[in-house]
Amino acid sequence: MTTPRDRAETLAALHTAPEILRVVNVWDVVSAKAIAALPETKALATAGHSIAATFGYPDDENISVELMLDMVGRIVDAVDVPVTADLDAGFGNPGETTRLAIAKGVVGANVEDRVKPLAEAVAAVEAVIAAGEAEGVPFVLNARTDVFLKGADRSVDDKVADAVERGRAFLAAGATSVFVPGKLDAETTRRLVEGIGERKVSVIGVPGNLTAAEYEALGVARISYGPQTQRVALTALQDLAIDLYRDGEIPATVRELN
Repeated sequence: MTTPRDRAETLAALHTAPEILRVVNVWDVVSAKAIAALPETKALATAGHSIAATFGYPDDENISVELMLDMVGRIVDAVDVPVTADLDAGFGNPGETTRLAIAKGVVGANVEDRVKPLAEAVAAVEAVIAAGEAEGVPFVLNARTDVFLKGADRSVDDKVADAVERGRAFLAAGATSVFVPGKLDAETTRRLVEGIGERKVSVIGVPGNLTAAEYEALGVARISYGPQTQRVALTALQDLAIDLYRDGEIPATVRELN
């Protein structure tokens, strides 16, 4: 995979394969290299929340787009697999942010709708796809809708209907897949796949959700883990520190990954 087009086409094909695409989210070069070294790793996804936290910023575009993309570019340069980036809501200009990401070697992204009016959300998708076309890259957009994250006061039926409407519109505008983060049980997932399309729905793995294999059986295209991977790493670090303060020792099973 020597060109951005090659990497983008590889990433797109992974979304339509019978096997669910499992992307383990990373946030810096050392985490990216540790995951990329595994033979099971076919692609990497950055976690915007985790990159922001690395630099001391809260999530939701409080970090500058320049600082975020600098880290993403370092990750791209450190690995040989396609990288898809979390671009939040596009930092005020989804098309330009995508162009800047492509310049860093990124070939796919999540861009969230934050439940903005549908026409505005579709325009953002179109801007992302147009930026890829202008750069000669068939950009792999995992268009995110936040209807399940921001719809606590709505019925499941309403949220499913809204997600399906938005998802179909995003696919029609050029998105590769539709990311529906939230607590999704088997029945809700089945309805989303039925409405949006087989191997077109992307989900997040969080405590209490289904396993990747269970989502795969329901026709889901992709599963990622957002900030959960960094939280697991930090939990392990904090637990180790607690043990060391109690006169513990570094475990002999530790691998030299840095």
